[in-house]
Amino acid sequence: MLHAGFRDRAVHLRDADALVLADLHVGRAEASNVEYPLGEADDLEERLRGLLARFEPDEAVFAGDVLHRFGRVSVAAERSLAALVDACRDAGAAPVAVRGNHDAALAEVWPGPVRDGHELDCRVRGEPAVVRHGHEAPPPEENAGLYVVGHDHPTVSVEGRRRDCWLYAERAYRGADVLMVPAFSRLAAGVEVNGMRARDFQSPLVTDADALRPILAPAGDGDAADADGDPLEFPPLGEFRRML
Repeated sequence: MLHAGFRDRAVHLRDADALVLADLHVGRAEASNVEYPLGEADDLEERLRGLLARFEPDEAVFAGDVLHRFGRVSVAAERSLAALVDACRDAGAAPVAVRGNHDAALAEVWPGPVRDGHELDCRVRGEPAVVRHGHEAPPPEENAGLYVVGHDHPTVSVEGRRRDCWLYAERAYRGADVLMVPAFSRLAAGVEVNGMRARDFQSPLVTDADALRPILAPAGDGDAADADGDPLEFPPLGEFRRML
């Protein structure tokens, strides 16, 4: 199993001392003409600050679909993004942006380079761990021991309740492990993976859905950043379906 901390829809990879979160979809509320009860911007910033305080990572990697709109970035979204970057810097974590399919304009407002992939400072079976959004296949010449991706917004239904989840499988893509993280935005619709096959996933890094093992945040507090205890690990989906 990964040496990682699973909290509040993000993952802290301890060997790399990196916090990874994906699919923030900054600007989702204004694009949909809805208002999250806590306020979208405040919710994202407060939860990120909580994770940074808990794990104290060296870097925070935003794994794609940081923005929601494909085109022009609104002033409100730009301010929200700046607040997230400030939260990282206040905590001493270097903010890193990885491009997702929604991020055509991210380079215009991100204070630094926007990358297609980011190599973490750790290795899995001798190969680097790489963060990508997951909407495209990695270049064929890239070698990785672990891919950390988002894109599909995974959730799992357990006893009639839908829960955001991480999905993990060993040697699942070109010999590399794959870890898919849920959408960090609580406004993004989750996709229930219980009955999904590989062809149902949007990410080409999912080649065998049956091998994906759902991981849920510690029991009691759902995806709360201050939840205690160990994450809940389920059998791979191929076995899990037969248990339901």
